[in-house]
Amino acid sequence: MPALIFDCDGVLADTEQYGHLPAFNQTFADFDVPVQWSVEDYAVKVKIGGGKERMRSILTPALALQLGLKDDDAIDAAILSWHKRKTEVYKGMVAALPARPGIARIVREASDAGWTLAVASTSAEPAVRAVLTHAVGDGLAAQFSVFAGDVVPAKKPAPDIYLLALSEIGVSPEDAIVVEDSSNGLRAAVAAGLRTVVTVSGFTREEDFTGASLVVSSLGDPNDEQAEVLADPHAVGPRGVVTLATLQDLLTRPGPGDAGSAPITDTETP
Repeated sequence: MPALIFDCDGVLADTEQYGHLPAFNQTFADFDVPVQWSVEDYAVKVKIGGGKERMRSILTPALALQLGLKDDDAIDAAILSWHKRKTEVYKGMVAALPARPGIARIVREASDAGWTLAVASTSAEPAVRAVLTHAVGDGLAAQFSVFAGDVVPAKKPAPDIYLLALSEIGVSPEDAIVVEDSSNGLRAAVAAGLRTVVTVSGFTREEDFTGASLVVSSLGDPNDEQAEVLADPHAVGPRGVVTLATLQDLLTRPGPGDAGSAPITDTETP
């Protein structure tokens, strides 16, 4: 059976601006770290894969000295403490974050059809599981394999997390399709040989999605937000919603490593 693999942040729910950003800022305040990221600051930081890596990016030599972090061991220990607290704060915010349009619908369709379901994310596993359960409910969430956090040495845009997921669920790249929202995530999936649907989010809409099989504003819901098609190189033609039939169609089209695959040269932006 085919597999459907989701990224978490920005794909399952609108988590970055309204979840992760305030959780980072709350954590910095809790630890008396003199940093508060604006939305504009975070639009840059979000391009760094992994929460601990984003935190590490603030630690200039001067700030580390100011915080009493005198060597690499002290810095590593501080980041682990900060990230643990940040995950706790973030999990408390999840219930207020709206799931993205079409997620619960397409997961039900895939489950009913017997597809394998997975999440592959650079976020901490407890946070990923919280978002997943919030987005699709306990019953469907229990059907997912979750690959998250530090389970691989290199985070997106490296393909490691997707290669691990494929190995663990026992599915070849030809039989799997990914839903991502960022250029980093797309690059990771394509490097693993995976066809990828991009559902752009607020921080990613203007990024380069060359190599995606389909780029849309969201998966869409029949009686709610409709999917806007931004790039459709294989002419699968979703009308308002991306359905399981759309994904099945994409699996028959050339993938990233196939001769004759159709790259995207332009992604429309507002």
